[in-house]
Amino acid sequence: MPLPRRSPSEPLADAVDSAGALPHAGEPAAGPRRGAVARVKKRGPAAAATPATPATPATDRQPAADDAASAPKGANQAPKQPQKQAPKSAPKPADKLAKLGLLRDIDLVLHLPMRYEDETSLTPIGELLPGETAQAEGVVVDNEIAYRPRRQLVVKLRDEAGHELMLRFLNFYGSQVKQMAVGHRLRVRGDVRGGFFGLEMVHPAVRPVEDDTPLPQALTPVYPSTAGVSQAYLRKAIDNALACTRLPELLPEPVENALCRPLGLPPLDEAVRTLHHPSADADETALIDGTHPAWARIKFDELLAQQLSLKRAHDERRRRTAPPMPRPAEADAGSLTARLLGALPFALTGAQRRVSAEISGDLAAPHPMQRLLQGDVGSGKTVVAALAAAQAIGAGYQAAMMAPTEILAEQHARKLRGWLEPLGVSVAWLAGSLKAKDKRAALEAAASGAAQLVVGTHAIIQDTVEFARLGLVIVDEQHRFGVAQRLALRAKAHRAADGASDFQPHQLMMSATPIPRTLAMTYYADLDVSTIDELPPGRTPIVTKLISDGRRDEVIARVREAALGGRQVYWVCPLIEESETLQLQTAVETFETLVAALPELRVGLVHGRLAPAEKAAVMDAFSRNEVQLLVATTVIEVGVDVPNASLMVIEHAERFGLAQLHQLRGRVGRGSTASVCVLLYGGPLSLTGRARLKTMRETTDGFEIARRDLEIRGPGEFLGARQSGAAMLRFANLEHDAWLIEPAREAAARLMSDYPETVAQHLGRWLGGREQFLKA
Repeated sequence: MPLPRRSPSEPLADAVDSAGALPHAGEPAAGPRRGAVARVKKRGPAAAATPATPATPATDRQPAADDAASAPKGANQAPKQPQKQAPKSAPKPADKLAKLGLLRDIDLVLHLPMRYEDETSLTPIGELLPGETAQAEGVVVDNEIAYRPRRQLVVKLRDEAGHELMLRFLNFYGSQVKQMAVGHRLRVRGDVRGGFFGLEMVHPAVRPVEDDTPLPQALTPVYPSTAGVSQAYLRKAIDNALACTRLPELLPEPVENALCRPLGLPPLDEAVRTLHHPSADADETALIDGTHPAWARIKFDELLAQQLSLKRAHDERRRRTAPPMPRPAEADAGSLTARLLGALPFALTGAQRRVSAEISGDLAAPHPMQRLLQGDVGSGKTVVAALAAAQAIGAGYQAAMMAPTEILAEQHARKLRGWLEPLGVSVAWLAGSLKAKDKRAALEAAASGAAQLVVGTHAIIQDTVEFARLGLVIVDEQHRFGVAQRLALRAKAHRAADGASDFQPHQLMMSATPIPRTLAMTYYADLDVSTIDELPPGRTPIVTKLISDGRRDEVIARVREAALGGRQVYWVCPLIEESETLQLQTAVETFETLVAALPELRVGLVHGRLAPAEKAAVMDAFSRNEVQLLVATTVIEVGVDVPNASLMVIEHAERFGLAQLHQLRGRVGRGSTASVCVLLYGGPLSLTGRARLKTMRETTDGFEIARRDLEIRGPGEFLGARQSGAAMLRFANLEHDAWLIEPAREAAARLMSDYPETVAQHLGRWLGGREQFLKA
């Protein structure tokens, strides 16, 4: 049926009428990755379809002034902030589209199929086979509502050869009963199965047709949807948007010629229309695996928009002001930085000296540092952060360090006090578990400036916390903090500023999980990245062993041998209360079992539900070797440093992610004694679980582990709260589409320098107004 014509300013939902095909029953709200095609075996030629008459195309620019009054809010324009729902006065269908983020014509045009269905051929009912997905056609010869074993609509379909197919609908409406009345001709598509009375389909897609209704000539797109938005409705809305929206090429011709054409990328408008309506003879394999040139162009433009967004955020930060903190001269032996270096009981590695110099240069600049410090487990990031804090304190400013857990924050406070307090630096500890008197004293010290370094958890960003002269913010395990939390800490520097309205503190973010190169080039392109790629000398390699849970007694014997030999042991469990579905050992049960099996050892227990004071007492006892075996949950994942611990047992290792396993393993191997990590696993292993354990056994290189983890789980685990913003990729895959990243980076640099007027157009098309999160 030809699509109705409408103007670009017409409300999206109003342009889609309710006539035409019935909604597909049981339509998916999600499905395989984009580009997948569900093909049906062809057993008949496709009749010629009557193409829809396209309307005069418009562009995806803002509507003209005379359309403004009639255009609904958000139609054809990029909102300043992302809207989560349509205005209350809008029609209900528009509200449904808004749930999918479809507020403008361009949003509909870029709402691309997640897979395709082949409705270009019919299979005679007599040739249908159980287990296949097929499309058939026939006339209704029987229609009844049965009540046993449950209420259902049963329709019998018969084709010209006399073969019959049963259709069952367990959930149906009165209008469907009428539409499938005896004598009506139906075209149905669904999964074929054997039933009590022969072949049947349950909840197939149904379309009333005439005897001469042609078959489509193109594959049928299946779009990501939500409850209450049918595929038929979405297809009409998108086709309507395509009919009146054109995607003008925003890439200047020199950039197009230099970067897109050598890669074989088609124009964007052509690519979008190909993906919405691929021809029946389209390359199925390329559509399935996302390597079709049309998909490549979409991914390139998406990566380009991400690069532009991140680069613009980076440039915007460099235009703000921050307190310059002069780099101490090498000859100045009296500087706090020099005195700290002289007091350390170890020498810095070459990598530590290199990244310290990078950070020191940033702190000396008059614009805010926004640097990510990454390194493998045990590479010595904390001492680099201490040197940065020393430079800030030496320049007369305060520094604050925030960590996600109290155990990690307290470990940092203890270590920093040991290094800095002998040099005359006042270090305050601030956490929710502090007694009222101690908390009040810490708050007063921060507000007055008496505390030059404040270390704590989320308690640092509470409204009651004020700083006198905050100049440096250090965030450890940055991916575990949300945008709002980082902004809240940064805002405290505005209140502590020396009258500068756009004053911002320097910000150093630390990550114990190495960032794969492709991730750093995309999602972290707005940050300057420093990498510690060298471990301190004297560290012994950790041997990783995979042992089945059935050999638990052997592992317990190894624990006894290690503890009686003077070494300490971790035993990590994933849960603290029983879960029947996962059947995991609980920390409490394991603790009791090990106490009974190893009566000669001193065994401790720490988990997230202990009071902070109890956790601290257990950890202190373990660090002083008063506890030989520590049973723990993942609260010890990061920051815990006990050089005498040389054996770790991880229970149900198959349930952990790669990054978490690597972090836990990093709690041992911190001394000169050979260390072992035992991964206890239960069977049967999933393919993913087997791949994770195999990786842990094969390598201790955190960067290689991070690369493999990205392959297995995607970027979400690395990004944490950062992924809630605008730059998450919908179409590009960092592993399979890495070849497009460098051309997109080059194109972004060319546009920023030579064609700045096109940048806002690109960002408006792909991101709307969703860039605010990058300012954190």
